[in-house]
Amino acid sequence: MEIAKVIAQELGIKVSQVEATVKLIDEGCTIPFIARYRKEVTGSLNDEILRDLYERLNYLRNLEERKETVIASIAEQEKLTSELEKQIREAMTLVAVEDLYRPYKQKRRTRATIAKEKGLEGLANIIYLQMTKEPIEKEAEAYLSEEKEVNTVEEAIAGALDIIAENVSDEAEYRTYIRDITVKEGKIVTTAKDAEAKSVYEMYYDFEEPISKAAGYRVLAINRGEKEKFLTVKIVAPEERILRYLESKVILKENPHTTNLLKAAIEDSYKRLIAGAIEREIRSDLTEKAEDGAITVFGKNLTQLLMQPPIAGQVVLGWDPAFRTGCKLAVVDATGKVLDTVVVYPTEPQKKIAEAKKTVHALIKKYGITLISVGNGTASRESEQVIVELLKEIHENVQYIIVNEAGASVYSASKLATEEFPNFDVGQRSAASIARRLQDPLAELVKIDPKSIGVGQYQHDMNQKKLGEALTGVVEDCVNKVGVDLNTASASLLEYVSGISKVIAKNIVAYREENGRFTDRKQLLKVAKLGPKAFEQCAGFMRIQGGKNPLDATSVHPESYEAATNLLEKLGYSLKDITSQGLIGLSMLAKNRAKLATELGIGEVTLDDIIKELEKPARDPRDEMPKPILRTDVLEMKDLTEGMVLKGTVRNVIDFGAFVDIGVHQDGLVHISQITNKKFIKHPLEVVSVGDVVEVKVLSVDLDRKRIQLSMIM
Repeated sequence: MEIAKVIAQELGIKVSQVEATVKLIDEGCTIPFIARYRKEVTGSLNDEILRDLYERLNYLRNLEERKETVIASIAEQEKLTSELEKQIREAMTLVAVEDLYRPYKQKRRTRATIAKEKGLEGLANIIYLQMTKEPIEKEAEAYLSEEKEVNTVEEAIAGALDIIAENVSDEAEYRTYIRDITVKEGKIVTTAKDAEAKSVYEMYYDFEEPISKAAGYRVLAINRGEKEKFLTVKIVAPEERILRYLESKVILKENPHTTNLLKAAIEDSYKRLIAGAIEREIRSDLTEKAEDGAITVFGKNLTQLLMQPPIAGQVVLGWDPAFRTGCKLAVVDATGKVLDTVVVYPTEPQKKIAEAKKTVHALIKKYGITLISVGNGTASRESEQVIVELLKEIHENVQYIIVNEAGASVYSASKLATEEFPNFDVGQRSAASIARRLQDPLAELVKIDPKSIGVGQYQHDMNQKKLGEALTGVVEDCVNKVGVDLNTASASLLEYVSGISKVIAKNIVAYREENGRFTDRKQLLKVAKLGPKAFEQCAGFMRIQGGKNPLDATSVHPESYEAATNLLEKLGYSLKDITSQGLIGLSMLAKNRAKLATELGIGEVTLDDIIKELEKPARDPRDEMPKPILRTDVLEMKDLTEGMVLKGTVRNVIDFGAFVDIGVHQDGLVHISQITNKKFIKHPLEVVSVGDVVEVKVLSVDLDRKRIQLSMIM
């Protein structure tokens, strides 16, 4: 197989782009590095296409490896024909390879192998070839053997049919047809194990859907319902059609002595040996596709969450709400340093509201707090009520925001949090995290396992390895898009930078603590275990503010410093103009890009990137994202009325809609049918993303079930 051609066709790109990218990957380059600094080589492939390419490359290489193993195994048995080898080499999936390998696989002891041991293969051939003019009972007499425990004609015929049934089930062509026709015309059917049992799976208690139309989120819901023992699930195939197909392939002539026996063997083969296996394969394939879809949605939601704009320059009070144990508060300055922590008890059972207000007001005056970040967990609504009352009573200009605290408790109990705040308890750490994730969501959220951040669907039911790899890729792309400050970034942030491992990330922090601030990117080469290759991969993503070379504060890669310096000289500028923000309009001066690029010894794409960066050094792509909604008043669910129009923040996007925070503690659902009427959409992500600020209309409110139905169609 020509892997580059296959990938190029699948992704709709050129073979030369695939070949160039594969070469870079094999040289140890990371996806973020290739996407940002090797555009000339790849033809400007973005990180999404590059990750798809990388995934397909691994699959197809594993496929080729498996083919070689299978071919070698069959050849060792001296059963490899040139036609079979051709079929194996042309197979495009692992399933197709395994189908072809099935007849030659070492099998456990089956009814067919026992029949073969009894010497009944000859009788099976007589029946299968349909040549006999004698009744099969007469032919079977020749195979009776006391020694081999074949005592009756019936036993001999039954054994021969077992051999035929297994041969039919091992035929790759038949299995491919059965699999395809079952997917095309079959149904997935679910029933309740106990129709009276109350559960979230009630809509699946008597449910059927064509396999070809099975939605990913329903597949995952059905799987979970089955796992939790609420549902029985089965695949219903077009059985009659399949049996007729097999008969047309096996029964090639009319023979009164063999036809009915072959029909019996075919039916046994399908029902006993093929149907169950095909059902498992189809369910597995449905699950894999559903997981892939869910992982893609999770990844896009996570990207939007991580890329939320930081709220810089404010002293923030992080508020981790609770009842019995009290609300933990942490004051965090504009740089993320924790200045103070305290516990207040404004909620049940203590309800020391006046005392809590007094404490919080004192903190506001002492530290100049301008923003309160409240976690959305237990007692969030009660805490919000107290905060709003306080803000109305004081003269200071303070706002608050409810933040998604998913993962805060996971972080606060982690080894990392213990190392960061050795003298804090889990509540204090959680409050600090809630404050910091508002100041710089990316820097704080990278400390949490992406699966715990809470913007996915059915994430705990998925292949955890695949999910982990995909989400790690998302975090890497986000961190490298933004870049990191080499002198302030934590080890947990640094380890996502291109080319940097966990060990090297810790070594960078250790080097910083021992030697003081980095003043030059080249100092990275003095960090333990950070060699030239790792430097090449990471240097462009590391920023140094106020260093020796102004280019170190930009995303211009050190390999392009000479070209950048020469460019500035040609246009009448110097490096010091970078820091004075005096290069706006540089792109207007840099005319005839092709000629200029040739003179500088770089490609036009690289030249364009350098000019953009010099015009806006270290620009933060998060600045283009919608800003979070800050509040000063509270709204409760009982205040909502049908037709009310509100602004809200999209918290999660799933296959069938989007959950929007409208400030009432309970997120409302905008069903996919209520997102837009301007065009048909297959998925909500075509219109909305996590973090988007949207205008919604209240359709209905169910106080008992705590459900809010919203619409974005006005």
